[in-house]
Amino acid sequence: MSAVNDLVDEFEVSIPSDAAAGHAVQERILGLIESVPFDDRDVFGIRLALEEAIVNAIKHGNGMDPDKAVRIWCRVTQESVRVEIEDEGEGFTVEEVPDPTADENLERPCGRGIMLMRAFMTEISFNSRGNRVTLVKNRTRDS
Repeated sequence: MSAVNDLVDEFEVSIPSDAAAGHAVQERILGLIESVPFDDRDVFGIRLALEEAIVNAIKHGNGMDPDKAVRIWCRVTQESVRVEIEDEGEGFTVEEVPDPTADENLERPCGRGIMLMRAFMTEISFNSRGNRVTLVKNRTRDS
């Protein structure tokens, strides 16, 4: 856990199930991490993971229902970014998502977003209901 004086910003927002609203929050988070600054590869990975997670919450979790919201909590420190994205959907079981690298799934789009989030983030976890994802990225340091 980072010391309080390492805090860059922390916020929570609830957005409608709308891609434009999701994009606006994504850009707000990216602006914060670029101010630290995270390196370009970290920013690229965080951008990709955020986009996948927010779109999944809007599209799959809330079914594009304008009456449902997505809650996003973000904490950026000098060393890491932590984002929780929660939808109002029924959730899913991550273990039941097909492996997108398996031969039988290469032509299917499902599961690629989770695979990409895992590849670019330091940590990714889901709550037991499967309607909230937590993404953590520790800042990469030059060797």
